[in-house]
Amino acid sequence: MSRERLLEFMREEVYRPLTPEELIASLMKRGERKADWQNLLEQLEEEAVIIRTRNGRIGLPEQMNLVVGTVQAQPQGYAFVLPEDKNIKGDIYIASHSMSGAMHKDRVLVRVIRQSKGETRAEGEVIRVLNRAFSRVVGRFEGFPGEAGYVIPDEKRLTADIIIPKGKGGKATSGDKVVVELLRWPKGRQPAEGEIIEVLGRAGQPSVESLGVVRQLGLPEDFPSDVHSEVARVSLSVTEEQRRGRRDLTGLNMVTIDGADAKDLDDAVSIEQTASGLYRLGVHIADVGHYVREGTALDREAFERGTSVYLADGVIPMLPETLSNGICSLNPQVERLALSVFMDVNQSGEVVDHEIVESVIRTAERLTYDEVNAILLDEPGEVKERYPRQIEDLRLMQQLRDILMSKRERRGAIDFELGEAKIVLGPDGKVLDIVPRQKTLADSIIEEFMVLANETVATRFFWLQVPFLYRVHEEPGPDKVVELNLFLNSFGLRVRAGKEGVRPAAIQEVMNALEGRPEKRLVHRVLLRHMMRARYSPEALGHFGLALQYYSHFTSPIRRYPDLVIHRIIKRLLRQGKLSESEHEKLTAFVAKAAKQSSDREQLATEAERAVEAVKKTLFMQDKVGEEYDGFISGVVSFGFFVELGNTVEGLVHMSSLDDDYYEFDPDTYALYGRKTKRRLRLGDPVRVRVEKVNTADWTVDFSLLTAAEPATKGTKPGRGKERRLDRGPRRK
Repeated sequence: MSRERLLEFMREEVYRPLTPEELIASLMKRGERKADWQNLLEQLEEEAVIIRTRNGRIGLPEQMNLVVGTVQAQPQGYAFVLPEDKNIKGDIYIASHSMSGAMHKDRVLVRVIRQSKGETRAEGEVIRVLNRAFSRVVGRFEGFPGEAGYVIPDEKRLTADIIIPKGKGGKATSGDKVVVELLRWPKGRQPAEGEIIEVLGRAGQPSVESLGVVRQLGLPEDFPSDVHSEVARVSLSVTEEQRRGRRDLTGLNMVTIDGADAKDLDDAVSIEQTASGLYRLGVHIADVGHYVREGTALDREAFERGTSVYLADGVIPMLPETLSNGICSLNPQVERLALSVFMDVNQSGEVVDHEIVESVIRTAERLTYDEVNAILLDEPGEVKERYPRQIEDLRLMQQLRDILMSKRERRGAIDFELGEAKIVLGPDGKVLDIVPRQKTLADSIIEEFMVLANETVATRFFWLQVPFLYRVHEEPGPDKVVELNLFLNSFGLRVRAGKEGVRPAAIQEVMNALEGRPEKRLVHRVLLRHMMRARYSPEALGHFGLALQYYSHFTSPIRRYPDLVIHRIIKRLLRQGKLSESEHEKLTAFVAKAAKQSSDREQLATEAERAVEAVKKTLFMQDKVGEEYDGFISGVVSFGFFVELGNTVEGLVHMSSLDDDYYEFDPDTYALYGRKTKRRLRLGDPVRVRVEKVNTADWTVDFSLLTAAEPATKGTKPGRGKERRLDRGPRRK
């Protein structure tokens, strides 16, 4: 009996839907039990691998014009379904009247009513909700205590309000941020109903809004009691028994280099120059696997969390603080257990030899990025006097960094400028300032060293042919490249692709051509959006962005579960040399499971981080109404255009506010054109705007346009001429 035998039988051309009894009778061999086959059918039906029709017969979705997928709802009411079957190309459009009560992120069964043709998407209707994504929803309550009311979901892709029947509102009052337990999902014209189970506080308060994001996404908060019990038994210092069998590196002049506010220090670096002129780079990573043992409650919790979540106002750690900020953190001048990778690097940036060892280390100093920059850039101050033993090593690190960056450029790796924001908070959680993050010399030293260590480890274990977890970033598909070139065409740019697809160097060439142009940051972001999302995989599929064939995540086991898995594999191979057949089989299954879980949790963490950042940015702009800012057009849509300010805040200039002309949207050139003036408002154009409205109900900012580029005829390159005011009111200083 096997899953494969069943599916192979059902995929035969002559197969017609059978009853469960007929199907089992056709497959069951002597010695097999009917109950086992029944259990298998139930399992596959639950997974929606097979479908039971209304008359009780069993078939495959693809043979019945059905597709299983996940709903990606849109605020306007319609949705797209992302098919689980990778052989199905493109999403399926679902009109609002065809949702059949399905909600955002639900797993559904869709009947395709129109196949895709050319640029037209396939269209379908939801016929069954297989799994509900939300059992609880966070939102703002409107109503009176004890009376009926409704909750407006924070998640705007949950497009309908949730009815709160009389007596189900608890102590909530109008304007409270609440958590609702769904009692009934939407069906037909009946809306969803729920009961308020928690009042988080008044909507609009910074801490309340952040907590709302955590609750809505179901992020973990407190650790379970059995995890705390295990952690309580951990020795908070390195013992003689733990030192046994490890290489003593406590005399090595190694340092950590992190941000000033970092608390979980999981990587340290050391450097020497050999007599033959090689750079001996040491990357020393906290041996988290020694403390988080496989199969323990602590390990299960770390697996479920997958990653630490870094919100603007706090961290949801993967591991308890006793470990993450304590015994696993490479704090200065205390002994710690580590996995150390030594790499001998030549003047071309090639690793000519390497060694991986279990070690005991003691970091000499805890340096910050600012301190390292001050030393290497000869900034005035007392930093050099504080760290005299580190100056020569830091100079060597800068030399090696320059060599590695040259190598990166030669292989055509992409250097994205992400335009990330640093949100500066006061003690009360209020946003004091928002500034773009700048990558410094010190940042790039650590980045280059960690990339080299990750590549070295991944390459070694790929050729050992053992199960492993790779960090992969696949090449963009041909359709993405075509779409990207349509966008780039309006800037006079193009990504060159050959018969074998697009190379990373082709993307980098475009980015180099943008140097000094105002639209540089915008185009970088659009390029990134057209790339495949990086993920974890048991297969070495390559990392397109880094232009590397073998790459892993090995350097942050305190905050990423895949790194912890890799540490365990490394330690097992170091100790026993090879895996038994059963170990190999078991590990193969586990790394596939861990890859999917870690990728999913990483995506959820990113969603949470962006949601909290959006809240903080909107709150920051609340008292800025009437103020003027310079920015650039970051998005053009049929109803207006988005503008990003220098502090990375984004807002909308609505079409209705453009009163100097009637504007038409041209999706091919990503621009709005004035009918009379022929003025063009295009992606990347510099503009000056005024803040008109800040809406904390949906966390949006509205701008009005003050100045824009000179009029230009359709299809010409962006003008750089004199700016002209478009508003009629007095300018406010």
